[in-house]
Amino acid sequence: MAKKIIGNLKLRIPAGRATAGPPVGSTLGQWGLNMMDFINPFNDATKDLMGKDVIVHMQVFEDRTFAWKSLGQPVDDAIREKIGIKKGSGKPHAEKVGSITRAQLAEIAEAKKDLLNAIDEEGRIKTIAGTARSMGVEVVE
Repeated sequence: MAKKIIGNLKLRIPAGRATAGPPVGSTLGQWGLNMMDFINPFNDATKDLMGKDVIVHMQVFEDRTFAWKSLGQPVDDAIREKIGIKKGSGKPHAEKVGSITRAQLAEIAEAKKDLLNAIDEEGRIKTIAGTARSMGVEVVE
């Protein structure tokens, strides 16, 4: 019989540097979870992404156990890193903050291929391009 889920958590954690302090400790502590059962495996699994933030989805079960899945670096962070900007535009359709090429979009789409809700590569590229446009980044060919 499947365990009953009592909570779904979404965390943004620096890769390879999770600690018992905030945001991990305070969030897991609220649910009565053993932090070290998450911190050590997370740090081992994400040490190759050191210096980047990672999105983690966690399911908390009734018996105070949990399951987690790392989704890797967020798409907006990958876009900012790829084109070298600090942040997106506050007025994305009026003020552009940079431009990104289709080749750069394809690189990001390839890295996120298992996590995007798209049928083929073209759909993944369009999804990434939409995120870029909403950040005020111009998509060029």
